[in-house]
Amino acid sequence: MSFNTFGHMFRFTSFGESHGAAIGCVVDGCPPRIPLTEADIQGYLDKRRPGQSRFTTQRQEPDTVKIMSGVFTGEDGRQVTTGTPIMLMIENVDQRSKDYSDIKDKYRPGHAGYTYDVKYGITDYRGGGRASARETAARVAAGAVARKIVPGLTVRGALIQMGPHKIDRARWDWNEVSNNPFFCPDAKQAKVFESYLDGVRKSGSSVGAVIEIVAEGVPAGLGAPVYAKLDGDLAGALMGINAVKGVEIGDGFATAAMSGEDNADEMRKNPNLGNDGKPVFLSNHAGGILGGISSGQAVVARFAVKPTSSILTPRKTVDRYGRDTEIVTKGRHDPCVGIRAVPIGEAMVACVLADHYLMHRGQMGEGTAWPFKPGA
Repeated sequence: MSFNTFGHMFRFTSFGESHGAAIGCVVDGCPPRIPLTEADIQGYLDKRRPGQSRFTTQRQEPDTVKIMSGVFTGEDGRQVTTGTPIMLMIENVDQRSKDYSDIKDKYRPGHAGYTYDVKYGITDYRGGGRASARETAARVAAGAVARKIVPGLTVRGALIQMGPHKIDRARWDWNEVSNNPFFCPDAKQAKVFESYLDGVRKSGSSVGAVIEIVAEGVPAGLGAPVYAKLDGDLAGALMGINAVKGVEIGDGFATAAMSGEDNADEMRKNPNLGNDGKPVFLSNHAGGILGGISSGQAVVARFAVKPTSSILTPRKTVDRYGRDTEIVTKGRHDPCVGIRAVPIGEAMVACVLADHYLMHRGQMGEGTAWPFKPGA
């Protein structure tokens, strides 16, 4: 039992460790004849890449992706998928394993070193091995392939809270996300994040964050009512990202304080589109999913990322021999790992949607002809 594979129809298996020779993934289930080049993937990896500002780890990894299989260049010069497994590889070039030699036998509080040791009897202390967020570069690469599968799909993410500081949703501007190092849609709040995180970073501490992912162009009908709920799979995919401790769909936990009238997403016939299966929803509290099945609205998910466990402040712990000790983690670490979690969240949402799109197509073909005629 390895558990390194994600998905059903669209699936990928990731490989590699933080301080190994390379990381990457093998993507299986991608339909043939889809245009795919390394440039299609590299842009998303560049968003996740470390060392781009003083607010992330200063590990310098170019994260250059190589497509090792699964594509073919035809006589027209276009490189397309062949329907066979696509191997994507990213070399590690800036490992510093010596940074961890002083703590190789100590467990970082909040880190997975203890649980790995308890389960496997061995743990890779060099940056956390498979527990490292370095592995998520493979997910971003797979997500770049997934984005090409669902026609008209757009998946975007933004950091909406850092520590106790939240954005003003009235100032939300998607264009602003690429203008600051936090993927923040609120230009004014991005300045607050800057000064706040500078203080956190200089103190040697860390802080958590909340990220919101919005997928538009999601066709209605993806998912299933019981054991393949779209929101259930999205929650599992986002919860599987390193350091994520909470997920919500649509209004999520806020719905507990709502009335039925407040929470209901009322519907009307769309006079501009006619009877083509696209009614107008007057709100989107459900986050685009009803009964585990997509409604055709934007799919909205949020997830909370805990503070990085590698900090300079001394913390009480034990070593792998059961002795009390203290630990200080040196090296290069993200003061807010939630920043680089934005493109990772986008990738996992894209992978889930591609997977469900292919499963839906396999079961339903062209789908149903909604709306139904009275008496049918």
